[in-house]
Amino acid sequence: MMDTITTATLRFERLLDAPVEKVWRYLVDPELRARWFMGGPTELKVGGGFGLKMDHDNLSDQAVPTPEKYWPCLGTSWEERITRYEPPHLLAFTWDGGAAGEVTFALSATGGKTLLVLTHTGLRGRDDAVNFGGGWHSHLAVLEKRIKGEAVPDFWALHAQAEQMVEKALA
Repeated sequence: MMDTITTATLRFERLLDAPVEKVWRYLVDPELRARWFMGGPTELKVGGGFGLKMDHDNLSDQAVPTPEKYWPCLGTSWEERITRYEPPHLLAFTWDGGAAGEVTFALSATGGKTLLVLTHTGLRGRDDAVNFGGGWHSHLAVLEKRIKGEAVPDFWALHAQAEQMVEKALA
């Protein structure tokens, strides 16, 4: 799958071993979303709230320490706005109220599997690209594992590897 990483836009493609409807549930069901990304109260319609709570300690199946730089973020909750909602194929929402752009998930069926394309546009530069790029790359790795029913021993190890990959891509 092809990933594109620039200081303005991130685009990640993943071929997931599940039908579109299952992957869609992992995007819109707050409890399922919390198992790979962030959950939170969600009003599924254009203009609706897309709740997010950073409980990344719950993403690893083993007890692992959170890196110190993320301590202030743990437990933080906020709400974004849904900008596009076309079930079960398209979900888009703002990030940082739109100041850090828009995130779009597009799903399409391909031979009993689902092609997920995540695009994050409107980044504010290199720091956003590294931060969000490392985050999205690692969260998508967790999503792949959750959909397959596999364990996620250490989310933070995946995250550290993803940040290094993004740094390389931007070098």
